[in-house]
Amino acid sequence: MIDQGFDLSEKEFLLFKQLIYHETGINMSDKKKKLIVARLSKRLRVLDLKNFTEYYEYLKDSPYADNEIVNLINRVTTNKTDFFREKHHFDFLQNELFPQMIARSRSGGPKKLRIWSAGCSSGEEPYTLAMVTLESFKAERGWDVKILATDLDTEILGKAITGIYPTQLVGPVPREYLVKYFIRKGDQYEVNGTVKSLVAFRKLNLMDETFPMKNPFDIIFCRNVIIYFDAITKDTLLTKYHRHLKDNGHMFIGHSESLMHMKEKFRYLKHTIYQKV
Repeated sequence: MIDQGFDLSEKEFLLFKQLIYHETGINMSDKKKKLIVARLSKRLRVLDLKNFTEYYEYLKDSPYADNEIVNLINRVTTNKTDFFREKHHFDFLQNELFPQMIARSRSGGPKKLRIWSAGCSSGEEPYTLAMVTLESFKAERGWDVKILATDLDTEILGKAITGIYPTQLVGPVPREYLVKYFIRKGDQYEVNGTVKSLVAFRKLNLMDETFPMKNPFDIIFCRNVIIYFDAITKDTLLTKYHRHLKDNGHMFIGHSESLMHMKEKFRYLKHTIYQKV
């Protein structure tokens, strides 16, 4: 429901659009004005502020500004995800990419797999990746597999780390996976320890100039994230992803996104699946 307790002037809206863009890279359209009012009004009440101008000044000048910026980010970011969302990505991993990697390892190639789920939200994506990986490599020995899952929203990361989901959210999980990789707790399901052991959750702002990861990834999932960015921010981020992918590494993006304008960096393989050039 839209919170009607506070008004947001056009001048204030512009200030918050600029602040949100600076902190997150998200380009808020004019249609998002009501969303900002709805999601941020509670913070004004908690801080006992009279209007959005006072809140903006608090974010800029208060000694607690850094902590409040986190609250702001947590409320304006969108967290929509599902288990096995865009299933063709996971089919590609199981049926094509992982068998290729296994075949190379049997010919003396490395037994090491590094995956990054960027913008992991509440954890369904990295946990799906973990389950698919466990299934694909269950007959193999000696593999070193790690999945990094990052997001800017600290509250949603906290939920992801618990790995607990209501029954309706595990609906897309195949029955055999649900039995094998989850623990039922009343009307909820918790991802089991085997799955959790593969995934490390970390806070990361994709707008940071550099990322702290030292070693490149075989696979990067960044799905339904870049649609929120303008062209300059999007290309800057994709260049950083290119830098953090291994040679011939694979990039997976969302169903409404494309990398066709960056053919010098990414080669199209299949719908929303690309390979580093």
